[in-house]
Amino acid sequence: MTATLLFAGFILLILLRVPISIAIGAAVVAAFLASDFSGDLYIIPQQILDGVDKPSLAAVPFFIMAGNLMNVVGMTDRIFAFASSLVGHFKAGLAQVNVLSSMIFAGVSGAAVADAAGLGTIEIKAMKERGYRPEFAAAVTVCSSVVGPLIPPSIGLVIYAFLAQQSVERMFLAGLVPGVLVGLSLMAFNRFLAIRENFPTQPRASRREIRAHALDGILALVAPAIILGSILFGFVTATEAGVLACLYSIALGLVYRTLTFERFWSALTDTMLMTTVIMIIIGFSIAMGWLLAIEQVPQQLGDALFSITEDENVFLALLMVFVILIGCVVEGVPAKLILVPMLLPITDAYGIDRVHLGIILQLGLLIGIVTPPMGIGLYIMVEVGKVPFEKVTMACLPFMIPLLVVWVALTFIPGLSLWLPNLILGPE
Repeated sequence: MTATLLFAGFILLILLRVPISIAIGAAVVAAFLASDFSGDLYIIPQQILDGVDKPSLAAVPFFIMAGNLMNVVGMTDRIFAFASSLVGHFKAGLAQVNVLSSMIFAGVSGAAVADAAGLGTIEIKAMKERGYRPEFAAAVTVCSSVVGPLIPPSIGLVIYAFLAQQSVERMFLAGLVPGVLVGLSLMAFNRFLAIRENFPTQPRASRREIRAHALDGILALVAPAIILGSILFGFVTATEAGVLACLYSIALGLVYRTLTFERFWSALTDTMLMTTVIMIIIGFSIAMGWLLAIEQVPQQLGDALFSITEDENVFLALLMVFVILIGCVVEGVPAKLILVPMLLPITDAYGIDRVHLGIILQLGLLIGIVTPPMGIGLYIMVEVGKVPFEKVTMACLPFMIPLLVVWVALTFIPGLSLWLPNLILGPE
């Protein structure tokens, strides 16, 4: 009864377009009032404070800040210019530039929202000017932003590592190959579309132009290698890498002379607002997880699933359907905070590696940002690209094909996610 009220209330509030942070808080309070703990509401603030008071979560605001700083200091312009010089002459050239830029920028920001909002402004404007349909430009932009939270560093993988008690380094390595696969699949799909549609083309850049763009943006282009390398070689922790990314972004702004006090203040305030919302959601989600554990919801759900099937592959197929349905209405971070505590006991019983589960959830919920009705990426594109919501939605649907193909492959072939962390860090 308590679990039903909790989830029904949460989904109802989401469908009524109540902000996630308020919806999850209201659902948790209502569920507590209906439970045997109605007289012990002090448990909620206690769980909230205990939930957010974790050193591993300190990395989140720093990576958010790094992404915002990279946007305001103009790093996105240099990344886009360099990517354009490399692949801009291909068929559907600027669409390929769009994807490649997202793959490069992913190594800094770790957030799909930062990618879509930062690079999106530049990419959509450039594609419109070259004659691409606005809705197609918006669709490529939002679908390529899915790469951001897979290629390390990734805010979503930091949160999953915290929830699943896995090392951040292992999760980062596990996300690298899937991120590259998603990017390559989108580029292959762009090439396929170019056969059917007469996309505009641009002249091939000369070696001198490529060299000039590389030198102009060299400091920006090496940022992902510095951040990821410092983590993998043990020089810094994930949190310290977030601080390093912020300091490096500030240094870039000073070198390029693009960082002003107003821009710095804008990045700082955006970071504070985003971090506050995420921490509120995490706090309420920890309280929700405590209540579900007391009510033994994971155990009951596990028993129900085992009564249906004991086959791991069948369970994974059911899990994919479940995750994509949740991803349609709930954003990635809150969805993960709700699902992970419930799923871990079940997936452990099926013998599914927790790192593998993290990649399944990460990509499945990321597909949700381009899935109506609640896909936040779609709404960002409406604002950034000035394209009607229904046109963006229809243009995104074909791009679901490569995304789903890669997701299925990653789900049923664990080695795609696990071989790199096992190679570098050794098997667990």
